[in-house]
Amino acid sequence: MDGLRLMGYELFVSLRYLRAKRKQTFISVISFISIAGVTLGVAALIVVLAVMTGFHDGVRKQILGNIPHVLIQHYGGGMAEPQSVIDVASATPNVLSAQPFVSREAMLLAQGNVSAVSVKGVAEGNKVFNQEFLTLGGRPVQEYFFEPKEGLPGIAIAMDTATTLGVAVGDRINVIPPEFNVTPFGVIPKMKPFEVVGITTAGSGIVDAFYAYISLEQAQLFLGTEGMVTGVEVEVDHFDHVAEVTELLREKLPFPLSVRSWEDLFGSFLSALKLEKLGLFIVLTIIILVAAFNIATTLIMVVMEKSKDIAVLRSMGATSRSITRIFMLEGLIIGSMGTLLGTALGVGIATHADAIIKALEGIFKIKIFEKSVYGMDSFPSVVHGSDVLAVALVAMGISLFATLYPAWRASRMDPAEALRYG
Repeated sequence: MDGLRLMGYELFVSLRYLRAKRKQTFISVISFISIAGVTLGVAALIVVLAVMTGFHDGVRKQILGNIPHVLIQHYGGGMAEPQSVIDVASATPNVLSAQPFVSREAMLLAQGNVSAVSVKGVAEGNKVFNQEFLTLGGRPVQEYFFEPKEGLPGIAIAMDTATTLGVAVGDRINVIPPEFNVTPFGVIPKMKPFEVVGITTAGSGIVDAFYAYISLEQAQLFLGTEGMVTGVEVEVDHFDHVAEVTELLREKLPFPLSVRSWEDLFGSFLSALKLEKLGLFIVLTIIILVAAFNIATTLIMVVMEKSKDIAVLRSMGATSRSITRIFMLEGLIIGSMGTLLGTALGVGIATHADAIIKALEGIFKIKIFEKSVYGMDSFPSVVHGSDVLAVALVAMGISLFATLYPAWRASRMDPAEALRYG
């Protein structure tokens, strides 16, 4: 009970010191600036971390739109018996599917235009069909791939590729792989016509523009790999389980099979984004540190202004520890107010970042976020509770650190000297 009364007294004095009298208005202004500094620093840090997290997730989503979670291939060539590998992969925990594919670089020729792509033969149910495609009559693109039909076989391409070639759905394009036919008239490139049955509706992402899709059967016939596949694509129930599944498959499928996760293929790029996020965290933390110096300056001025009050408190029996607590509580109140306001402001901006960007674009008639450049439908901003908690803890920790010297200075003050010269 005595401890509670003591804490109540110390808190009461701390709050009184925050409310400046008329002749102490300057100190009150500095206190307000300190709170504003912490608020802006915390808000900026939360918004930047949310945007970097959003970009990281957006890039990962783009990559995994066409790249399998785990890729199994045979060293030195194609895979002759994929079914045994598919059976092993399908029996592995956390694996959703395992499908064969055939892939080969090729040139697409149409309207006198040329585009280099990787022609990929996929089986029915491949995740590439989860994308939205422009098709004739709005039918699912897989129907053109796997249902019997007359005419040319179907091919699906990215929007960027279609733009480069100048083709639309229903047009004809020629696929030219790096193979040649020997004829009495000489060596001529191997070529086969396909009908464009699907075009991705969105602007192409990081990987989309490098692929053109045909059915697995057509790929094997056209590329002369009957009974052979390039590899097996494995999909996992969640990307957090990819590393575990990869290790299990490496144990079950030793050399000459190669088992690589999507992180092995593109991990360096995402690591660069993580490093950039860490760098921004450090830089923006310095902003909070600068605001903390304002807190320290405020408390030092309060200590100088309240020297007589401190002497009176010491004369009435207040201990050095109580004096320390008074000024530490005052600094923590300033830091807490700044952190709470900054957290609310930062989370609010980060949560509605896309709407704010669109509003600014409408007001100033400028383009801030170009969707086609980044391949994302909206401005990426994802708020993680762990990031918000980390920012709040860092801000409170820096605020607490800023109170140490002023509080120590106040506790070391000699009451007699303060009353004599104060």
